[in-house]
Amino acid sequence: MKNVLMLASLVELSTGLVLLVDPAVVVRLLFNAEIANVGVILSRIAAIALIALGTACWQGKSAFQPLNGMLAYSTLAMLYLTYIGIRGEFAGLFLWPAVAIHLILNVLLARARFNHVKSQKP
Repeated sequence: MKNVLMLASLVELSTGLVLLVDPAVVVRLLFNAEIANVGVILSRIAAIALIALGTACWQGKSAFQPLNGMLAYSTLAMLYLTYIGIRGEFAGLFLWPAVAIHLILNVLLARARFNHVKSQKP
């Protein structure tokens, strides 16, 4: 089972990275369709989620992998939403509150991760 999970993690991470870099290629290959504007933004958010899923399922030495996945997702989502907000093209009413929520989550998740690592040391 470990090998299958590792393969699935690698596939999701790879797909997420390609989708993050060039969403149009992935959408064209999967759906034979074109995307633009907000479709590209939502595709990149989906890419971030796939990267986080792959990170959470990656079989490492840590038993705390879901935290790693959530930390990866929240950090990447916050950074990407901040980038979208700074560009100003698609800044909706809840964009900056979403950035703030992810920032708070990042602090809480990073603190939990730090405490977990600290508690594992002899």
